Amino acid sequence: MIQNILMAGDLKDKLSAIKQGQTAWEQVNQEQLLQSMLAHIGSTDSELRDTYIYSSFYEWILEKNLLDHRCLTKLWHYCLDHLLLNGIEEEESDGVFTRSFTTLLVALILARDLKDNFLSQDSIEEGQTKLLAYVKAEMDVRGFVPGKGWAHSVAHISDAMDELVKNPKIKKTAYDDMLHALWSMYLQPHYIFIHDEDERLLVPIFAMLERGLAQNEVVQLIQQMPATLSTLKDQLDEANFYIIRFNCKTLLKSFFIQTNHQAQYASLHQSIVTCLNEIN
Repeated sequence: MIQNILMAGDLKDKLSAIKQGQTAWEQVNQEQLLQSMLAHIGSTDSELRDTYIYSSFYEWILEKNLLDHRCLTKLWHYCLDHLLLNGIEEEESDGVFTRSFTTLLVALILARDLKDNFLSQDSIEEGQTKLLAYVKAEMDVRGFVPGKGWAHSVAHISDAMDELVKNPKIKKTAYDDMLHALWSMYLQPHYIFIHDEDERLLVPIFAMLERGLAQNEVVQLIQQMPATLSTLKDQLDEANFYIIRFNCKTLLKSFFIQTNHQAQYASLHQSIVTCLNEIN
């Protein structure tokens, strides 16, 4: 799909001109522009990646609805087939920016599909399968990377999962797998989450609870935390154990706040209280 792409500086200039109203959308080579945006979606230039490429996609897909269904469907399949797992086997490489910002584009397309219903059932199921595979495979969970800006893979995939859960074409039988995959992605021993990843992760979990996920599935994960931490304490060095314990407590505290005084989540809330008391 990608050919004859613009250099990063030229792409930034064109997107800037469109944003500032100096150039109309109808005046540009739209195919070349979109292909260039895909080619640079994981640029380590945070201004190009975030301020220009992502924000332009957001504006064109959700605010102005400039991209037709055929175009959005092509973007959908290209993201899933060529970008989502880019460099997934590499450890803390720049490939995380491509993967993470691809999930944001996927989220935008899903949000538009919720309004317009243009993606087929098969396309949604493919997205569900591939996003779940990505969550299970992603090991680079850095938040803000000095000199390169936001990677934030946990937050961004949470946004995509939330949009997926809200789509009526999704198979609800996948909720359990999605819950466990997101939970495991968060509870890792290598990176301390300090950029609101806990709050973003809870959004798709609450979306699933509101749409039929049994509370007991979440309660069981919470009840298992103390035993899991006890086991990990014997397996990890002190620093890595501290990280996973810190992340567990942060997630539980956010969960506590969001279930407090919510009658429908009373049993879930109590399990959180019990767990926090056990691991403190």
